[in-house]
Amino acid sequence: MAASPVKTTVTELPESRVRLEAEVPADEVGRRVQEAAGRLGRELRMPGFRKGKVPPPVVIQRVGRDAVVDEAVRGSLGRWYVQAIDAAGIHPVGDPDIDLGDLPGEGQPLTFTVEIGVRPKAQLGDYSGLEVGRREPDVDEEVLQQQLDLVREQHSRLETSDAAAGEGDTVVMDYVGSVDGEPFEGGEGRDQPIELGSGNLIPGFEEGLTGASAGDERTVSVTFPEEYPQAPHLAGKAAEFAVTVKEVKAKRRPDDAELAEANGYDDFDEMKSDLGDRIREADERRVEAEYREAVLDAVVDASTVEVPDALVEARARELWDQMLHSLGHRGISRDAYLRIAGKTEEELLDEARPDAEKALRREAVLAAVIEAENIEPGDGDILEALQETALQQGMTPEKLRKRLEQQGRLEEIRDDLAQRQAVDVLAERATAIPAEQAAAREKLWTPDKEASEGEAPEGAGKLWTPGS
Repeated sequence: MAASPVKTTVTELPESRVRLEAEVPADEVGRRVQEAAGRLGRELRMPGFRKGKVPPPVVIQRVGRDAVVDEAVRGSLGRWYVQAIDAAGIHPVGDPDIDLGDLPGEGQPLTFTVEIGVRPKAQLGDYSGLEVGRREPDVDEEVLQQQLDLVREQHSRLETSDAAAGEGDTVVMDYVGSVDGEPFEGGEGRDQPIELGSGNLIPGFEEGLTGASAGDERTVSVTFPEEYPQAPHLAGKAAEFAVTVKEVKAKRRPDDAELAEANGYDDFDEMKSDLGDRIREADERRVEAEYREAVLDAVVDASTVEVPDALVEARARELWDQMLHSLGHRGISRDAYLRIAGKTEEELLDEARPDAEKALRREAVLAAVIEAENIEPGDGDILEALQETALQQGMTPEKLRKRLEQQGRLEEIRDDLAQRQAVDVLAERATAIPAEQAAAREKLWTPDKEASEGEAPEGAGKLWTPGS
């Protein structure tokens, strides 16, 4: 990628903050001013020029250079800030304080100053030979039974029943709803199937059909919830539904032999064994992920990382904003989430602080390991990491790499890959011990216990230490 046009000077400040002095060269400022003048010219009407065809120099003369430069700076400052951060090689945490100097004169560079929190630095302890608990993969019999029940449910079929409807049965009905004796829009349906016990209808409706048989006519009284976004005009209102039960269907689940045959197995034991193997494989992947995380946390415990409260606060805010962004994509607003959680934003931010601090400590340690081990993912590593995503998107890894480079996201991929490789190194150098043994050692002695109970007897500290 082309080198950033922004020149930077970094000054370290206390509390894991830096001051970044940035300079945007005059020719870059000039290009952005011309672009801004072109945009303004598309909306400007002037005698002698067609609309949208006013040349940039004329726009600058008519509107005033300061106004055009201000427009250019507003439109480009975000880009220049990102370029300055990248050029300085810092990893920001939280929102920046940007001090923009005077607008530059013609042929002059633009300067601005940024103060921002940055990833803290770690002083690594000894991370070779750390003993870390690792559990054995297992097949949870309860999980296995749940999976078998799910498969059985998927192969179930409905059969007409003469018995009264109970939980799990499906009632096929016609209905007409009314409020204060008047039918309401959307309150009528024919041949509507509902499964009793599914909880898909407003409270009280399914209960009103329990015990019904084909041919029964019932009046079901319900009250719509106070919050009913499907039909706000009905919220909180009492309603009656005149229901005609046309059919009751019972769910017939296949027996073991039928279930095995439906899934292509010779017998049920073979099917159960195969499903158990898949559950074990999934648990093996979880065990590996848990172990890698535990190794990283052990290295964090063996290292020294100073994390200022302001930095924790900033990261907690970042985590909160990321969650709100994710919820927004699912149609859940900030206020709606706060109502669901039953907490204030300040309470949720306070709850996020421990995770924020842990994340900062992990990132600091991984950065130190990357530097100490000279980890630098090559192009081959990147292409390999992109293989699966490229396949899903129907393109070659090379083409996906080029697209990410054009989007300015390649360094993000490279940083993520470097962190994974750093965890690989830590996991290779750690020694796995049974999880039960690790738990027993933790009960016998921990650094916190020694600090609170005074100096331990001679030899007691040899039971376990983070660096042993």
